[in-house]
Amino acid sequence: MVTAPQPEKITVEGVEVDTRHWIGGERVTSADGATFTDVSPIDESVIGEISAGAEAEVDAAVAAARKAFPAWAGMPVAERAALLRKVADGVEARVEELAHVETRDNGALLRSHLRGVMPRVAMNFRFFADYLENDLAHPDMTVPGRGHRERITYDPAGVVAIITPWNAPLMLATWRIGPALAAGNTVVVKPPEWAPLTASLLADIMRDAGLPDGVFNVVQGTGVDAGAPLTRHPGINRLCFTGSVPTAGVIAAAAAPNIVPLSFELGGKSPLLVLDDADMDLAVDIAVEQFDNAGQVCLKGARLLVDAKIAEEFTQRVLDKARTLKQGDPRDLTSDVSALITRKHFDTVDGFVQRAKADGARVLMGGGPNDELGGLFYSPTILADCPEGSEILTEEVFGPVLTIETFDGDEAGVAMANDTRFGLAATLVTSDPERAERVSAQLRAGTVWVNCFFVRDLGAPFGGSGRSGIGREGGIWSFDFYCDVKNSVFAPSN
Repeated sequence: MVTAPQPEKITVEGVEVDTRHWIGGERVTSADGATFTDVSPIDESVIGEISAGAEAEVDAAVAAARKAFPAWAGMPVAERAALLRKVADGVEARVEELAHVETRDNGALLRSHLRGVMPRVAMNFRFFADYLENDLAHPDMTVPGRGHRERITYDPAGVVAIITPWNAPLMLATWRIGPALAAGNTVVVKPPEWAPLTASLLADIMRDAGLPDGVFNVVQGTGVDAGAPLTRHPGINRLCFTGSVPTAGVIAAAAAPNIVPLSFELGGKSPLLVLDDADMDLAVDIAVEQFDNAGQVCLKGARLLVDAKIAEEFTQRVLDKARTLKQGDPRDLTSDVSALITRKHFDTVDGFVQRAKADGARVLMGGGPNDELGGLFYSPTILADCPEGSEILTEEVFGPVLTIETFDGDEAGVAMANDTRFGLAATLVTSDPERAERVSAQLRAGTVWVNCFFVRDLGAPFGGSGRSGIGREGGIWSFDFYCDVKNSVFAPSN
């Protein structure tokens, strides 16, 4: 961090973005004047200096959220839902701007932002507004034989702290902001320092939609200086984090003295299990899709597990298709694979690959930086013959790196798929419906895709097993987390 003159606004891809915090309905610079530098992964150019928050800004944001909570929680459901639909409208009106800014900021493909990511941001608000009005009704229950009446209600918990990741910062933030606000909570968000800009634009959208001051707050800054005081703050009632397992451990320890309920979505080392009767075209398409966002996707099936009977054909066809991928500037709508987020992360990914090669892994494709493009572009990589138990098979690389392993028979394939400390997702490809039911039931993961990938209704539960996280969100599971669920028991005379 530095202390330097900071412009209040910068222009990014033709869009004006405020560089300050959003606290209590006002734009605020850091009390100590500190800033951090936002760098684009596309070309490692400086985008601008952003306010770097610390304990003072966190205290102010939490205080503003607590002040705003009673009125927001007490607002009639229809009014609160209507405001969230206005937020969704605001997002939809600015999809182009949000997409271009986030692409410059985190390097993900512009076409993905335009077609899927930003429309999903709007859906995150609209869905939970609709759910609040239409599905969160629990009729009274009568106790058989006694006549007592029991009423279940969902009372908002208070102030929700949300620490968001850089790989899909706005979409993954609003996946939690939407239900938290719908439930009647107020929110403090700490965006990722590697991609902070769209959170600032969201604050503008919230303001324009008419959200009361203090209901939504943004504290920019690093994990150490802004994230840490937020996680240990006694004024927080719920804490959400998406990121790495080691950081989650630190956050859990910081929050523990305040007994704050946690929702963690962490890493993955997910299998893509291809049985010997699989539709080969489908299996190959799903395998190559794992290079999306340069492999910086926690749900991706980084371990390609294929029955030995079809392994040779599958491997060759995956290589043939993967070699057609175009790597380049994500603002080019024809690009398929972009750059990694930072130089540090680039070196981490390359370290995994080079150690795997030294351990005896065979490089089928890629295996190092893209020398033609330079910068933070890492070649899509596929490795085979990786030693059993090696880190490339057990640890999350979070880059454009896949491994191929073979198995003999379904039982061995399931055992291989489940041989991981993670459990975020798994994908299964088979043409036999009975086999699909039987094998999918044996896979240990929060989400199992069968003959499809990366689709999920917002009403369904989402979360991970093992080291992939704590809790479930989505539909009623979100309201279970963001609310204090209360049962009121009335005597027969009431």
